[in-house]
Amino acid sequence: MPSSSLRDSTAPAPAFDAIAASTSRPIAITMGDACGIGPEIVLKACADRSLDVPLRVVGDARWLAREASRLSLPLPADIDDVVRLPDDLSVGRVDARAGDAAYRCIVHAAEQAMRRELRAVVTAPIAKEAMHAAGHRFPGHTELLAELAGGAEVRMMLANPELRVVLVSIHVALREAIEALDTDGILRTIRIADASLRRAGLEGPRIAVAGLNPHAGEGGLFGREEIEIIAPAIAAARAEHIEVSGPFAPDTVFMRARGLREFDLAIAMYHDQGLIPVKYLGIDDGVNVTLGLPFVRTSPDHGTAFDKAGRPGPDGRGLADPRSLLAAVRQAAALSVTGEPQ
Repeated sequence: MPSSSLRDSTAPAPAFDAIAASTSRPIAITMGDACGIGPEIVLKACADRSLDVPLRVVGDARWLAREASRLSLPLPADIDDVVRLPDDLSVGRVDARAGDAAYRCIVHAAEQAMRRELRAVVTAPIAKEAMHAAGHRFPGHTELLAELAGGAEVRMMLANPELRVVLVSIHVALREAIEALDTDGILRTIRIADASLRRAGLEGPRIAVAGLNPHAGEGGLFGREEIEIIAPAIAAARAEHIEVSGPFAPDTVFMRARGLREFDLAIAMYHDQGLIPVKYLGIDDGVNVTLGLPFVRTSPDHGTAFDKAGRPGPDGRGLADPRSLLAAVRQAAALSVTGEPQ
């Protein structure tokens, strides 16, 4: 994968913009929450002829067959039938039974990936409320996968063709995210981001770090976190020959990274600081990538969309748009060309 392609903002595939080579191992797609649009977008993605990679759907074969019939779509050839959903499950609603099934699909796919039976894992959207109701109290996919991987230190990256953002903290309250901010955590985030881009084929990735406060603290007038916590992490990373700079004002750094003009990736201090600019540019092409796992994992940058689940749409093919899932599959293929974890 030539490094120049990683900086080509006009290429169609998000984040690393690489074309995947064919491998014998499949990419698994978990079905997601069956009460949402997961089964619909998985079937639509599997039927898309532009994907030139072997796919394996992890879920309930019977449920998928019913959805395929409703949508007049072919049933995927490779289904890992690991759960059985109840017949009285209602789409468009939070249901603990669907949450439990989604959880078990994720666990099964992750275990296969860690045994090197899969090339990568792509996860369809889950309902965190449903999973919690089933007793699986994880904030989201990222934290669950980190635990399944033996407590791996992971980071969330959201990416589209114009912008890549890695988060220092993920699913915690804003107050907690600020209180937990420390130099070592920011430094480890920079290291993980740099290593992941290098493994994807980019030499000397240019990393920008956002500040926490307005105007990046304005020299200490609006807060001292930039001076006392963030800047020392950047200095330590530069001493390790990582091309990183900042802290920059949060209200402009993402514009500077957009289109890969000045930077290949921006690091945000907390969840919404980084995800708002990525999602503003468009959810359909967005991809969530978990960095730091012993296998490649991506997902679409949207939720279960209960309001669209099971609805026929004007053509009878459903309302759910599979573009973000397709982008996630392409991203997983691109990242797993070498077979190395991200």
